Amino acid sequence: MSEGHVIGVAVPIPEPFGQELADARKLFGDPMAGLIPPHITLLPPTTLDASVFEQVEDHLRGVATTQASFGVHLRGTGSFRPVSPVVFVAVAAGIGDCERLEQHVRTGPLERPLHFPYHPHVTVAHDLPDGALQRAYDELGEYEARFNIGSFQLFEHGDDGVWRSLHEFALTGSG
Repeated sequence: MSEGHVIGVAVPIPEPFGQELADARKLFGDPMAGLIPPHITLLPPTTLDASVFEQVEDHLRGVATTQASFGVHLRGTGSFRPVSPVVFVAVAAGIGDCERLEQHVRTGPLERPLHFPYHPHVTVAHDLPDGALQRAYDELGEYEARFNIGSFQLFEHGDDGVWRSLHEFALTGSG
């Protein structure tokens, strides 16, 4: 990793749900559909100096030991409009676990302020015309998925615009 790379930390959405949501995002015309895997963000895009990368990995390894795996229930849609042109699938259960994990991730070498309060969700349409955003909101309004989260991942934003996983951290804490 070279100086000034952009990283993020997220919980990827497992299959078959990840592919379902990626396909839906593509269907709505979102050009980011093939670049960003469906996920629940724990640390938004953050520029990281290469000199602290090992410290960041150690930090995330430690965070993973603080929390046990947990269940997530995605249900229905929500939107950040008019503040931000985003439609998402809502996290209906597992919110507190996501919040605790996000709080632990965003400490130490990854401490940073947020532009908006943390709200766990899975983006399915972003920066699209209002009609496409409304279509995403309507068509996924009945979407539902349940799965277990056993890890989170460190991602790097490549020069080609694709977010790629660099490392997976298994949740090994006790319940």
